[in-house]
Amino acid sequence: MSSSTDALGTAVDTENAAIFAYGIAVAYAATTRRDTVDEYTADHRARRDELARLMTSAGATPPEAAVGYVLPVAVSDPVSAVRAMLAAEEDCTRAYRVLLEKADSDAVRRVGVDALSAAAVRAARWRLVLQVSPSTVALPGTAS
Repeated sequence: MSSSTDALGTAVDTENAAIFAYGIAVAYAATTRRDTVDEYTADHRARRDELARLMTSAGATPPEAAVGYVLPVAVSDPVSAVRAMLAAEEDCTRAYRVLLEKADSDAVRRVGVDALSAAAVRAARWRLVLQVSPSTVALPGTAS
Protein backbone atom coordinates (compact mmCIF):
# COMPACT_ATOMS: atom_id res chain seq x y z
CA MET A 1 0.00 0.00 0.00
CA SER A 2 1.07 3.57 -0.62
CA SER A 3 0.92 6.45 1.82
CA SER A 4 -2.13 7.67 -0.11
CA THR A 5 -4.03 4.38 0.30
CA ASP A 6 -2.96 4.21 3.95
CA ALA A 7 -4.48 7.67 4.47
CA LEU A 8 -7.60 6.59 2.58
CA GLY A 9 -7.87 3.58 4.90
CA THR A 10 -7.55 5.82 7.94
CA ALA A 11 -10.26 8.09 6.55
CA VAL A 12 -12.55 5.09 5.95
CA ASP A 13 -12.05 4.00 9.55
CA THR A 14 -12.64 7.53 10.81
CA GLU A 15 -15.89 7.68 8.84
CA ASN A 16 -16.93 4.33 10.34
CA ALA A 17 -16.22 5.75 13.80
CA ALA A 18 -18.29 8.86 12.98
CA ILE A 19 -21.19 6.69 11.81
CA PHE A 20 -20.97 4.77 15.08
CA ALA A 21 -20.88 8.01 17.13
CA TYR A 22 -23.89 9.39 15.31
CA GLY A 23 -25.70 6.09 15.85
CA ILE A 24 -25.24 6.40 19.61
CA ALA A 25 -25.90 10.13 19.70
CA VAL A 26 -29.22 9.93 17.84
CA ALA A 27 -30.72 8.04 20.78
CA TYR A 28 -30.06 11.05 23.02
CA ALA A 29 -30.33 13.92 20.55
CA ALA A 30 -33.13 16.42 20.90
CA THR A 31 -36.10 15.55 18.73
CA THR A 32 -35.64 18.79 16.81
CA ARG A 33 -32.14 17.67 15.76
CA ARG A 34 -32.99 14.15 14.57
CA ASP A 35 -33.37 15.14 10.91
CA THR A 36 -29.96 16.82 11.01
CA VAL A 37 -28.41 13.77 12.66
CA ASP A 38 -29.96 11.52 10.00
CA GLU A 39 -28.68 13.79 7.22
CA TYR A 40 -25.14 13.91 8.65
CA THR A 41 -25.11 10.15 9.19
CA ALA A 42 -26.07 9.64 5.55
CA ASP A 43 -23.29 12.06 4.53
CA HIS A 44 -20.75 9.99 6.48
CA ARG A 45 -21.97 6.73 4.93
CA ALA A 46 -21.77 8.18 1.43
CA ARG A 47 -18.28 9.55 2.06
CA ARG A 48 -17.10 6.23 3.51
CA ASP A 49 -18.41 4.41 0.45
CA GLU A 50 -16.69 6.89 -1.86
CA LEU A 51 -13.38 6.42 -0.04
CA ALA A 52 -13.76 2.64 -0.18
CA ARG A 53 -14.29 2.83 -3.96
CA LEU A 54 -11.13 4.92 -4.31
CA MET A 55 -9.19 2.38 -2.28
CA THR A 56 -10.53 -0.52 -4.31
CA SER A 57 -9.72 1.20 -7.60
CA ALA A 58 -6.17 1.73 -6.29
CA GLY A 59 -5.89 -2.02 -5.64
CA ALA A 60 -6.21 -1.77 -1.86
CA THR A 61 -8.77 -3.33 0.46
CA PRO A 62 -10.82 -0.90 2.56
CA PRO A 63 -10.87 -1.65 6.29
CA GLU A 64 -13.99 -3.23 7.75
CA ALA A 65 -15.89 -1.33 10.40
CA ALA A 66 -14.99 -2.30 13.94
CA VAL A 67 -17.58 -3.92 16.17
CA GLY A 68 -17.56 -0.76 18.26
CA TYR A 69 -15.61 2.41 18.88
CA VAL A 70 -14.73 4.27 22.06
CA LEU A 71 -16.43 7.64 22.14
CA PRO A 72 -14.39 10.53 23.54
CA VAL A 73 -17.49 11.76 25.36
CA ALA A 74 -19.88 9.76 27.53
CA VAL A 75 -23.27 10.24 25.88
CA SER A 76 -26.13 10.53 28.35
CA ASP A 77 -28.20 13.56 27.29
CA PRO A 78 -28.75 15.90 24.34
CA VAL A 79 -25.75 18.11 25.13
CA SER A 80 -23.30 15.23 25.43
CA ALA A 81 -24.76 13.79 22.22
CA VAL A 82 -23.87 17.00 20.38
CA ARG A 83 -20.40 16.97 21.95
CA ALA A 84 -19.85 13.41 20.68
CA MET A 85 -20.94 14.39 17.17
CA LEU A 86 -18.66 17.45 17.26
CA ALA A 87 -15.75 15.22 18.31
CA ALA A 88 -16.52 12.87 15.41
CA GLU A 89 -16.46 15.77 12.96
CA GLU A 90 -13.19 17.07 14.38
CA ASP A 91 -11.70 13.58 13.99
CA CYS A 92 -12.85 13.58 10.37
CA THR A 93 -11.21 16.95 9.69
CA ARG A 94 -7.90 15.57 11.01
CA ALA A 95 -8.16 12.43 8.87
CA TYR A 96 -8.91 14.48 5.76
CA ARG A 97 -6.09 16.91 6.46
CA VAL A 98 -3.68 13.94 6.50
CA LEU A 99 -5.30 12.54 3.36
CA LEU A 100 -4.64 15.82 1.57
CA GLU A 101 -1.02 15.76 2.65
CA LYS A 102 -0.54 12.20 1.34
CA ALA A 103 -2.79 12.24 -1.72
CA ASP A 104 -1.11 10.98 -4.86
CA SER A 105 -3.82 11.81 -7.39
CA ASP A 106 -6.19 14.60 -8.30
CA ALA A 107 -9.18 12.35 -7.54
CA VAL A 108 -8.00 11.69 -3.99
CA ARG A 109 -7.17 15.37 -3.47
CA ARG A 110 -10.64 16.42 -4.68
CA VAL A 111 -12.33 13.97 -2.31
CA GLY A 112 -10.08 15.16 0.52
CA VAL A 113 -10.87 18.84 -0.05
CA ASP A 114 -14.61 18.21 -0.34
CA ALA A 115 -14.67 15.96 2.72
CA LEU A 116 -12.55 18.32 4.83
CA SER A 117 -14.85 21.21 3.93
CA ALA A 118 -18.02 19.25 4.69
CA ALA A 119 -16.72 18.01 8.06
CA ALA A 120 -15.58 21.53 8.99
CA VAL A 121 -19.04 22.93 8.21
CA ARG A 122 -20.77 20.21 10.24
CA ALA A 123 -18.37 20.83 13.14
CA ALA A 124 -19.10 24.57 13.00
CA ARG A 125 -22.82 23.86 13.12
CA TRP A 126 -22.40 21.66 16.22
CA ARG A 127 -20.27 24.38 17.85
CA LEU A 128 -23.08 26.84 17.23
CA VAL A 129 -25.52 24.46 18.93
CA LEU A 130 -23.15 24.23 21.90
CA GLN A 131 -22.62 28.02 21.82
CA VAL A 132 -18.87 27.57 21.43
CA SER A 133 -17.13 30.68 20.23
CA PRO A 134 -15.62 30.93 17.76
CA SER A 135 -17.73 28.41 15.89
CA THR A 136 -15.16 27.98 13.16
CA VAL A 137 -11.45 27.27 13.19
CA ALA A 138 -8.89 28.84 10.88
CA LEU A 139 -7.28 25.59 9.75
CA PRO A 140 -9.64 22.62 10.20
CA GLY A 141 -7.82 19.38 10.84
CA THR A 142 -4.80 20.84 12.57
CA ALA A 143 -4.06 20.52 16.26
CA SER A 144 -5.84 23.22 18.25
